[in-house]
Parts: sequence; C-alpha cells; structure tokens
Amino acid sequence: MKQSISVKSLIRVLIGLFIYGGGLAIMVSADIGLSPWDVLAMGISIQTTLSFGWATVFVSGLVLLLWIPLKVKLGLGSVLNAILVGIFADLWLAFLPSYELLVTKIAVFILGTVTIGLATGLYISAGLGKGPRDGLMVGTAQRVKKPFWMVRSFYEVTVLVIGFSLGGPVGLGTVIFVVSIGYLTQLGLQLFNLADRKGIV
Repeated sequence: MKQSISVKSLIRVLIGLFIYGGGLAIMVSADIGLSPWDVLAMGISIQTTLSFGWATVFVSGLVLLLWIPLKVKLGLGSVLNAILVGIFADLWLAFLPSYELLVTKIAVFILGTVTIGLATGLYISAGLGKGPRDGLMVGTAQRVKKPFWMVRSFYEVTVLVIGFSLGGPVGLGTVIFVVSIGYLTQLGLQLFNLADRKGIV
C-alpha cells in the first residue's frame, strides 16, 4: 500500500467520506429503499445487534478481504472508506428527522443520492484508492475478462436479493439510485478534477 500521500489529498478523502456518510444517512432517513449494497447492510443490521453504520463497515471489510485473491491494489483511501463511511453515517443519522409525505421522502432521497455522487467524485479524485465495492467489481471484471457493467450487475443483483431476504428495504429509492448514481459520480469526478485544474481545491 505504498502511495505518495499529501496532506491535501488526505483532507480531501476525509471530507469526501464525511459528506458521503451524510448522503447515505439522508437516503436512509427518506425510508423509500436504499442502494443494493446498503440494502444488504440494512438487512444485516436488522438481523443483528449492529447499527446500520457498523453493518456497513462489516460489509466493506468483507469486500476488502475479497480483494486479496483478485490482487487489487489497496490504497489508504480504500481502507478509510471501509472504516469511516459507516461511522459517519451513524453520526449523521443521530441528527436527521423522519418524513411523512411521499413527495418529501423522494426529494430527500434524491438529495442524498446527489450528495453521494458528488462526494464520490471528491474522494476518488484525491487518488488514494478505489472504494471497496468499486475495487471488487473492477478486479473481478479483469480476472474473469467480462465487461464491467456485467460484473457490476451480477454483484448488485446478488447483494440486493440477499439484503432483501434479510429484511433490507427495497423500493422507489433503490430504482432512483441505480438509474442515477453512475451519471452523478461522473459529474462529481468532472467537477473536482476541474476544480483541481483551477486550483480551487
């Protein structure tokens, strides 16, 4: 895990993960479903004594272990992601309200999804490593020599089914996330790379 780590890059990763945890908590508070991996984490939380955040840490830890046979390069940002996103999500959840109206729930979920997309662009642009799930999917695609979209679909359908069977919430929010997160992440990467070139961050 040898990397040239600057203070600026480390701060960017930490801020990005803090915001990401906030976006995740916002989606949870909307209560209209979650992303496939978060459905799994919530399902584990429901079936155990773990909070949602610690269930997220648990899932991320398992995913990082799967990097070993795939020989995916581990970065500091990958480890920080696995540990901190769940902790930050629990922290944010302690301050977020619940919502009654469906239109409010949808608006809140979209806000959380946009937040996650931009936060992902922020921490990835620091260059300190992929997120645990991204690394797993990229590594698997390279190992089995299949298109990335196919591998991603396989993993996300699998964890969605397992999470749902454990009681994790699947709903309109799940659809919103799956449809929009790719574009929002790309937007976040473009935004922060542009900011870098202009010396803004």
